[in-house]
Amino acid sequence: MSKIPVAAPDLSGHEEEYVVDAIRSSWISSTGPYLQRFEKEFAELCGTQAAIAVCNGTVALHLAMLALDVRPGDEVLVPSLTYIATANAVRYVGAEPVFVDVDPCTWCIDPAKLEAAITRRTKGIIPVHLYGHPADMDSINHIAAVHGLWVVEDAAEAHLARYKGRPVGSLAPIATFSFYGNKIFTCGEGGAITLNDKHLELRTRTLRGQGMDPQRRYYFPVTGYNFRLTNLACALLCAQLARHGEIIERRRQIFSAYREMLAGIPGIGFQPVAAWAQPAPWLFCITVDQKEYGRSRDELMALLEEQGIETRPFFIGLHQLPPFRQESQRRGEKLPITDSLSSSGMNLPTYASLTDGDMERIGRAIRNARR
Repeated sequence: MSKIPVAAPDLSGHEEEYVVDAIRSSWISSTGPYLQRFEKEFAELCGTQAAIAVCNGTVALHLAMLALDVRPGDEVLVPSLTYIATANAVRYVGAEPVFVDVDPCTWCIDPAKLEAAITRRTKGIIPVHLYGHPADMDSINHIAAVHGLWVVEDAAEAHLARYKGRPVGSLAPIATFSFYGNKIFTCGEGGAITLNDKHLELRTRTLRGQGMDPQRRYYFPVTGYNFRLTNLACALLCAQLARHGEIIERRRQIFSAYREMLAGIPGIGFQPVAAWAQPAPWLFCITVDQKEYGRSRDELMALLEEQGIETRPFFIGLHQLPPFRQESQRRGEKLPITDSLSSSGMNLPTYASLTDGDMERIGRAIRNARR
């Protein structure tokens, strides 16, 4: 029986053609026509003035912190239910992530919990569009404006998602994206920052390129970083953006098929979708209620693994992890929604070449595993 992975890249378009073209042109490093094309086209898709390609999504977050001049002693509000990169980037600049619980209706940072977490040291908020679902950005931006805080969208998992009709990536001064191998659009490793502020764009580009003055070659007014992405990687991304509608539509079909197949199984829950949201179809999510289903999430995952079906658990709440646990406990953080989702949620295989037969096999295995 063949193994079904949890994710696989879709490289069925012009990826090979574009990469070969980049190689033959000799533009293989951090300048070239595919880099320029990707930045232009991705900015257009996100509805922003600019997109800046960087070497991965974590670097995008780190660069955003640097561009916003986040410093040691500052605090940044982040959801605990997210990939660790969100909090790591805050630590990279010496600041401290403060964890906020998520809204059960979106699984994203709960605007109603933000103000209680704000202190005199709070400088900003990083809402994460978790598992492709947009955070409630109007509420978050309002709270940030009242308290004089910046906002950075972490859209690593939410390519082309929309919030009240507006594309993610355009809903805050800075947004960050990942193009890791399991993302909707991928170049293996890669990332991007989107933004609308010319001064912020200049600072971000300068920091990305070793701090060199764009008007004076080899003059470095600030300490910078080598966070650039290659023309080769952007060739892959351009090939995927060229058929973004096709890629998104196939994933939406997979989401619909899963919902239909798994509907009505006691104990199996789905990711909620707010009325104002159009999520990105990244990885299909389910939750497992042990009492109703008869097995725990971990037991179901183990049974699926035995049948050659790879899954992955939801992120462990960051407030529970060793790098952050002590500070979280000192602050007395209680995050029950995060704890519940972290222990009960899992992702099912989601990728364009997943067949109807694969999905039937997965659905049958989940249905038959129930006690």
